[in-house]
Amino acid sequence: MKVTLIKGDGIGPEISQAMKEVVGALDLDLEFEEINAGLSVFEKEGTYIPEALFDSINKNKIAIKGPITTPIGHGFRSINVELRKKFDLYANIRPIKAPGPLELKFDGVDMVIFRENTEDLYAGVEEQISENEAHSIKIITRDKSERIIRAAFDYAQAQNRKKVSVVTKANIMKLTDGLFLDVARDVAKAYPDIEMEEILVDNTAMQMVMHPDRFDVLVTENLYGDILSDLGAGLVGGLGLMPGVNKGKDIAIYESIHGSAPDIAGQNLANPIAMLLTLCLMLDDIGENAKAKMIRDAIYKTLSDKTNYTRDLGGSATTKEITQAIIDNLGA
Repeated sequence: MKVTLIKGDGIGPEISQAMKEVVGALDLDLEFEEINAGLSVFEKEGTYIPEALFDSINKNKIAIKGPITTPIGHGFRSINVELRKKFDLYANIRPIKAPGPLELKFDGVDMVIFRENTEDLYAGVEEQISENEAHSIKIITRDKSERIIRAAFDYAQAQNRKKVSVVTKANIMKLTDGLFLDVARDVAKAYPDIEMEEILVDNTAMQMVMHPDRFDVLVTENLYGDILSDLGAGLVGGLGLMPGVNKGKDIAIYESIHGSAPDIAGQNLANPIAMLLTLCLMLDDIGENAKAKMIRDAIYKTLSDKTNYTRDLGGSATTKEITQAIIDNLGA
C-alpha cells in the first residue's frame, strides 16, 4: 500500500525516520511516497506546497506527516490549515490517553476530542480596519457543524462509549456557538443510547484538570478543540505522546499534534512516540490492527523503563535510543 509521507521540518525528519524504522521492523506492506512541504521547499521551488504533494495525496488517499513550522504573526499561513481546507478534512480526531505507565496526577484518562477542522476563526477571514484595528470573522455553518457532531456520535456508538460532551461558549456567542449547539441537540436525538452533555469551554478546561475521568468523547469547534486537545495532552504526558488524524470524506492525513520544535532539531533529542502512535491510528484504519497493537504494546513496555525516557519526559534517552528500544520490544 502506498502512503504519502510529508516529513516536515524541525524535528519532523527525525521522527519520520524513526517511524520508517519501526515500519521496517514489522515488515508492513507500506510504501512511502516522500514529498515535503514548508519553508525548505519554498527556498528550492518557490512554493510552500508543491503541486506534486496535492497530486500524491489525491492519488494515495492517505498521508502521514511530521510537523511543519508556521511563522507567528507574519509570513505564510499554516500549511496544516491549507491542507485541511484543500482536501476538506473536516474532522480532527485526537485520542487523549497515556501510552505507558507514566507518573501522572490522574490515572485512567481516556477521552477522544473531535474538533471541527475547516471553519470557525481558523477559516482565517480577517480584515484590517485601520492601523489600530483588525477583525477576525468567526464562521459557523449548519452543514459543517452537523457532520463533525455526527462523526463524534458515530464514533461513540461504534466504540461503545456512553457520553458525548458538546463544548461551546453559546452563552456569549449566541448566534455562532448557539447554532453549533442547536445542531448538536438535533443530531443527538438519533442516538438515544448516548448521553449528550452541554458544557461551556471555560468550564470544560477547569473540569479537565480537576476531573478528567468525567469525559469520554468531546466534540467542539476549531479553536476550542485546538486548545483543549493540548490541555488534554498535558494530562497524559505531553504533546510528544499524542497522535492525531484529519479525516474527510475519502482522504485522511495522519499527524502527531506537536510542533516542529526547531530548538532541538537535528540534535537527536526528539520523542518519536507521537509519530508512532499516529502510525497506529493509520494502521487501525487500514485493517492492520494487530500490527498497531504490537507497536502500542512495545511503547508501553518501553515506557515501563525510565532509562528510555527522552528529555521531554524528564530523561536523557535520544531519539535513536528510544526508537531502538521500541523496536526491541516489538512482540515482547
